[in-house]
Parts: sequence; structure tokens; C-alpha cells
Amino acid sequence: MATYDSYKQVRSDQIIDGTVGETKLGSDVRHRLCTKWVTGDHDRCSPGCCCAWTAPGCTRKVYWEAWGAGGNGSGACSCNRCHHFKGAGGGAYNAKMIDTNPGCVYTVCAAGVYRCLSRECNGLANGCTSYVNGYNLSNFCAIGGDQAYANTDWTQYCYSCFQCCLSPGGNGGDFQMISHTGAFGGIFNCHCHHQYTRPTPAPFLGGGVSMAAQVCWIRCGCWIAPPGHGGQSAISTYCGSSCCGQGGTGGPGVVKITFT
Repeated sequence: MATYDSYKQVRSDQIIDGTVGETKLGSDVRHRLCTKWVTGDHDRCSPGCCCAWTAPGCTRKVYWEAWGAGGNGSGACSCNRCHHFKGAGGGAYNAKMIDTNPGCVYTVCAAGVYRCLSRECNGLANGCTSYVNGYNLSNFCAIGGDQAYANTDWTQYCYSCFQCCLSPGGNGGDFQMISHTGAFGGIFNCHCHHQYTRPTPAPFLGGGVSMAAQVCWIRCGCWIAPPGHGGQSAISTYCGSSCCGQGGTGGPGVVKITFT
């Protein structure tokens, strides 16, 4: 026996091929929501990743999210002094929603890292920039994080601060932000035991990295940073060390593509 509900159903054999195309469907009918991530290798010499992405069939909107690479950690710029230091900053975040069409091609570049390890009081370089170019999208990018700094002055500290001021619509996006640069740390005397500080992650990516040494002549920033995260710095807990430590590189940049 037929019911009212059975009369509301539409079977595939009742629709002539080609009569109901994408243009005849409202936006609320399509439920597909796909995501693709682009990032470089997770190692201290990551070159990043650049590729061409083509909008698949039926695609009408793309939400772009990008993160710059983290800044490099600082080295131990004196082999014979304890240091004051602040950690490296995570890469900036930027986001943009655009209209597009199937077949539109975009150049997507997730930033690599500055691949020199520092033995200087600065980290040598800020993080590199991630960017995307293509149809209905121009000058869209996310800048890299601030490099780490250190000093061996008896009284001068390295203050932790925001790298720069980013307006919501800057760098080609709808909304962007940057994390605070790495936390200040370090004490100075010839037995500066229990040194501790940390670089910062990129906004919304997360990750936790810290640098600590209790009793150690020198500790290098040897560990690989997560994507978008600031790199580690060298730490010493004594005066009189015969070797200098080097800082590590930041984490690579990231681009996230969400399309429907």
C-alpha cells in the first residue's frame, strides 16, 4: 500500500541525464566539504612545498588558511658567558574566503625554513612567508615568525613583545593574526643554573616546545620544531665553557584548503 512519504521520493530512473546540472541546485543542496593540507617536510632543513592546485568539479567556494614558518632560534654568542634570551615566534595566520569555478588553478606555497643554524646572538632570520595566488585571489600571504635573540649583558634583558601589528584585512586576507614572540627567559651570573624559556606556536596550529637546562655547559637547539612553530635556541648554565652552541630552525609553513 502506497503512503504519502513514498510519493515524495524521487528515483534516479525518473531523472533524464543532463537535465539537473550544478547551476540548477541551490547552495544548501550541496553537502560536500573537502579539506587539503599543504606543508613542507618536518625537518630542520625543510624547503617547504609549492604546488599547483586545481579546483575540482562542482567547486564554488574556497576558504584559504595559511601560516608562515617559525623564526630561527638564537645561538650561544659567547662561549664563556650565560645569556639572557627570548624565544623565537611562531608564524602568522591569515584566512580568506573566495568564490571560484571548477578548473581554476592556484599556486600554493607553504613556506620553508631559513636553513642556516645560528651561533650568533640573533637567530639570523625571521620565518619565511607562505602564500597563494590564483583566480579571485591576489597578494594573499602569511608572514613568518620573529627570530630569537640573546645577549650576555650583565643587566640588559631581551623583552618579549609582539613582532608587529597586523590589520584584519591585510596581506590579502579577511582575518589575520600573529602570536606573541617567544617568552623571555634567562638569568645572568657565572652559575646560571635552571635556565628555561620557550618559543611560541603559530595561532590555531598549537604545539608546545620549551628549552631548559639545569646543569649543562651548553645545550644546542637540536630538536625539530612543529609546523609554524618558533625554533629552539642554545642554552648555557656556566661561565667558562669551551664550546659554543647553535640555535635550531623554525617549523615549516602550512596552507589549508577547504572547498565546497
